[in-house]
Amino acid sequence: MGSGEWVKNFYFVVFLMVRRIGKLNLSKIYFMLNLSHKKLDVYYISLYLLKEIYKTTTSFPKEERYVLISQLRRAAISVCSNIAEGAARISRKEKKRFYEIARSSVVEIDTQFEIATVLDYYKKGQMKEMEQYMESTFRILCKLIQNL
Repeated sequence: MGSGEWVKNFYFVVFLMVRRIGKLNLSKIYFMLNLSHKKLDVYYISLYLLKEIYKTTTSFPKEERYVLISQLRRAAISVCSNIAEGAARISRKEKKRFYEIARSSVVEIDTQFEIATVLDYYKKGQMKEMEQYMESTFRILCKLIQNL
């Protein structure tokens, strides 16, 4: 990753942090446990990604309810869950493994949106914000894995 890309990604993360309160209802989250994954920006970005996927898939055809919609939503849940579980692990090896699974789920989401594009359920570039969440989540997870 070149320095220009990193700076661009950094500013996008800062942009997300500033908008965090307005995008999600975090008041419910504050009543839950105060765990380490909640200190990771990538966790919150993955929650935005999850929310956007749920919104986007509502416009998919009903016959995809138990196929593509279900796959996309489960993969989005997997990203958030594996980030949380990885952050809770003590050993570097275990942390790395869960972050790798989360990153793989982001790749799965990307592939499923490629399929949705081929099937004309989704147009590439239709949801720029979601694509940015996906890219930011992927890049930050790569850095987390690399720095372990």
